[in-house]
Amino acid sequence: MNIQSEVEFFIELPQIDKARFLCRIVLEVAEEAKVGGTEANDPLRMKFVNEINQRLIRFAYQILSEDPNRPADDIVMRMLLGTRTDKRAQQIIHNAYRRVLNAFESFDTTVLLNNS
Repeated sequence: MNIQSEVEFFIELPQIDKARFLCRIVLEVAEEAKVGGTEANDPLRMKFVNEINQRLIRFAYQILSEDPNRPADDIVMRMLLGTRTDKRAQQIIHNAYRRVLNAFESFDTTVLLNNS
């Protein structure tokens, strides 16, 4: 996976679509972790999934709130897609990300209320 091209794709999305994209990733990460085979009940892996999902939901909330103090898009995407020591955790994230990317459609007509 080319992280730079994924970062560029995410940066180019409108704000509302960034939030939608992140929410879909959260859903898919949770689903991927549930069907993880014999390791599905690994407490450390479930903690990892929970922490990643909390970070993504917080970031989506910051996007929708137009929070000027939110982290940069590229930092969050690199955190999400970067290489991990735990290869199964990395596989969970990458599988979820690929499914979202393949099914995601941007809606250019969506407008946030606070936009000028």
